[in-house]
Amino acid sequence: MYSRKDMLRLLRISNATLRSWEKENLIPPSEQYGFPQLIALRTLDRLRRQKVPSRQIRGALAALRVTLRHIDNPLTELRIYADGGRVKVDIEGNRMEAMSGQLLLDFSASELKRLVEFPDQPTPAQMRMRRQQAEVWFQRGLDLEQSGGPAREIIEAYEKAVELDPNAAGALVNLGTLFFNGRALKEAEQYYLRAIAADPSYALAYFDLANLYDEKGERARALHHYEIALRLQPNYADAHYNVALLYQGNNDVLKAVRHWKAYLKLDPSSTWASVARRELKRLRAEVLPGAQRTS
Repeated sequence: MYSRKDMLRLLRISNATLRSWEKENLIPPSEQYGFPQLIALRTLDRLRRQKVPSRQIRGALAALRVTLRHIDNPLTELRIYADGGRVKVDIEGNRMEAMSGQLLLDFSASELKRLVEFPDQPTPAQMRMRRQQAEVWFQRGLDLEQSGGPAREIIEAYEKAVELDPNAAGALVNLGTLFFNGRALKEAEQYYLRAIAADPSYALAYFDLANLYDEKGERARALHHYEIALRLQPNYADAHYNVALLYQGNNDVLKAVRHWKAYLKLDPSSTWASVARRELKRLRAEVLPGAQRTS
């Protein structure tokens, strides 16, 4: 979470500007902000810099909520921008005018050329260069996270890595985790799913997505994705721990015992191991009353 002062510093806007957006009902008043609010404020700031009047922004948002009923908050879930004095939005690869809901076709010279010609394919050398550049941006995102850098810069670094290499699963997972920690679960889920699509063998992506579903109370989906992570990486200690908890919550004692034992073989000495031993002892006592064995 960020304080109001933090948000003003991150976005380089004045408190008067923020108060005006609140008075216009573009964003609710608050003293604490998470990632969804950061995205919304960045969008409003971009539209302000593009000289879009507040009343036009308000009208565009109202129209989008009617046209796109499945979108909870257009400011956080859509790319909204100004073009030629009109507010437009990119959705599912298409461009739409916000007020009318009319899809727009791009008949620019570059787009016409693309339509009549085969697109140039990057050479292997160019692809390697882009992957190398993506890795540099990914590492920058990691360094910023470890040093406690601004959230905006961390997100931008990972987004740049994904722009250069759409299959940068690590950057996609880290973006998902940033939004997950910011309680923006819908956005986090989208990033985790993109990471899995980019690399179906990436166990961490399945594990993090399972954590998200577990947080939402969708235990069956969580268990499914934990088990995929374990198939891909059988020695994934944290996955065994979480699966044991889920089976224990479902009163599937034998499976819970099996995963507690697997976890303790992989992590016998941490603080979490003492919890695992306690739960394992309790479950064994339920199955074998009077049993005093410990793992």
